[in-house]
Amino acid sequence: MQSEALEGGFPDAPVDAARAFRAAMNAMARPGRIETLAGAVPPAPLSAAAGALILTLCDPETPMHLAGGLDVAGVRDWITFHTGAPLVGPAEAVFAVGQWADLQPLDGYRIGTSEYPDRSATLIVEMPELAPQGAVLTGPGIKESTRLSLPDVAAMRRNAALFPLGIDFFLTSQDRVAALPRSTRVEDN
Repeated sequence: MQSEALEGGFPDAPVDAARAFRAAMNAMARPGRIETLAGAVPPAPLSAAAGALILTLCDPETPMHLAGGLDVAGVRDWITFHTGAPLVGPAEAVFAVGQWADLQPLDGYRIGTSEYPDRSATLIVEMPELAPQGAVLTGPGIKESTRLSLPDVAAMRRNAALFPLGIDFFLTSQDRVAALPRSTRVEDN
């Protein structure tokens, strides 16, 4: 394990984790709303927002999948040291992180069951940019409608059609995060 894996966690873990958790839950409760999520300094190519989510939501009982270019020794070691989360394949993951193309196919992740719809995966999608433009979002937590740049509107629409089953998404870029729960309806702009 490299010494870089030992660095980059929350400087004031209890306070920083509480702030990150609040920002993540605000984003999930208000789909499409972009929040700032800082405090973590993970190794490249992991964004600060994705790193903060991982530090906040993962522990030794939370299987995690690293997709594509994020499945590198520095990121694996950092996650292992700071969270203890076991690294697994897509089918076993509670959380998965990667760029959209690397996280495909979506049907490789758990979508829950009719008895336990909460036993599904949450994907942390690393985006080049997050902006309040593009797809139109409606549903719980949204007053009328809002807009958010999404990587694939059709895939998000298919996922929402599975509700109450499906995958939940956090979209991250630099120190910004937005969420798209499976209950959100998605339309083209």
